[in-house]
Amino acid sequence: MGNPISTTEILNSGMQCLTEKLGIVDAERFISVIIREQFDYTKWQRTHFDDMSPEEFNETAAEYAKEHPYKGNAKVVL
Repeated sequence: MGNPISTTEILNSGMQCLTEKLGIVDAERFISVIIREQFDYTKWQRTHFDDMSPEEFNETAAEYAKEHPYKGNAKVVL
């Protein structure tokens, strides 16, 4: 594994993703909700996916990927 990404780089990349997808105002709203609600992403994902079988999860993920092709400019980190 290569050099780990710094916290600053992760925060910058995350903010860039949020602002590209949501715009600056809604990105700020998203962050304020996360802070205010003490949002736990892991718990949220578990409630969403726990009732799915592995097959259903794979089908759903494949369909989502087909309907939402990646259009970003991600960098490969080695």
